Amino acid sequence: MREFGYERAFDVSGAVALLDGAPEARFLGGGTNLIDLMKAGVERPALLIDIRELPLDGIEFTDDGGLRIGATVTNSDLAAHPEVRRHYPALAQAVLAGASGQLRNMATVGGNLLQRTRCGYFTDLSKRCNKRAPGTGCPALAGEHHNHAILGASEHCVATHPSDMAVALAAFDAVISYETADGPGESPITAFYPPVGDTPHIETVLPPGALITGVTLPPAPVAAHSRYRKVRERASYAFAIGSIAAALDVRDGVVRDVRLAFGAVASRPWRARAAERVLIGGPASAEAFTAAADAELEAAEALPENGYKVTLTRNLVVAVLTELTEEAPR
Repeated sequence: MREFGYERAFDVSGAVALLDGAPEARFLGGGTNLIDLMKAGVERPALLIDIRELPLDGIEFTDDGGLRIGATVTNSDLAAHPEVRRHYPALAQAVLAGASGQLRNMATVGGNLLQRTRCGYFTDLSKRCNKRAPGTGCPALAGEHHNHAILGASEHCVATHPSDMAVALAAFDAVISYETADGPGESPITAFYPPVGDTPHIETVLPPGALITGVTLPPAPVAAHSRYRKVRERASYAFAIGSIAAALDVRDGVVRDVRLAFGAVASRPWRARAAERVLIGGPASAEAFTAAADAELEAAEALPENGYKVTLTRNLVVAVLTELTEEAPR
């Protein structure tokens, strides 16, 4: 592993200034992904800037009734927060599904958003990978790809985004705030991860030298009746092979509002807007849920070994929306 320096930052402007003066530096939060990548040789920073002392560890209501979540809030604190559990239960469930208790105690919200794919070709330096080394190719196309993307992929990369938390945030239209040497900025999470296209190594729209400072959830009454469901290859801690964040408002058998986002099917959390459009104003029935899922999955392009994800995702949509319908206030 490359030798690296270490600095601790105590304010946001100081952290940004440290990174601005050392382009090969990385911010260090919980380190649950970054340190693993450093051990594997995928990440080779010259300097780690510890940001755990920054005053970004709060969760509070916004003036309009949404929630503001600081970037250094741990996953454990996020999942346990009473207002998150009350107003955005699918977010708490997604965080609890995402990792073991030990990892949740260390991992931070900002770091979770920036974690990198778990594709085996990406983490193995002996293999080609366009995401790690642009222009070298994507061996997953003809190799091991049973847990790779079926939506939004390209011939340059078929890896999936690993975050559970980001799927729930996408369903609720979260906005990511960041700070740069030139001042603050923000990005809707649905635009934060660009399409993979022919530049899979460009994973976010963060400007160079930016520090994520927080995430804002806008008020969404439908989010109070929501659920996150994750399917994995073993019952214990593992990355998803398919997941869904869903929120549903049903009155008199009619869908008044719905939010859907899929995980483990694309290089980014996949907001299922086509499915939402099919459902709004229609009946809350298994047939309607199936039709909505099929409308979203019409664009799926499965590889030889991951076609099961189409059926899995469709079944998740129907099962979770049916459960939410049955639990809706009468």
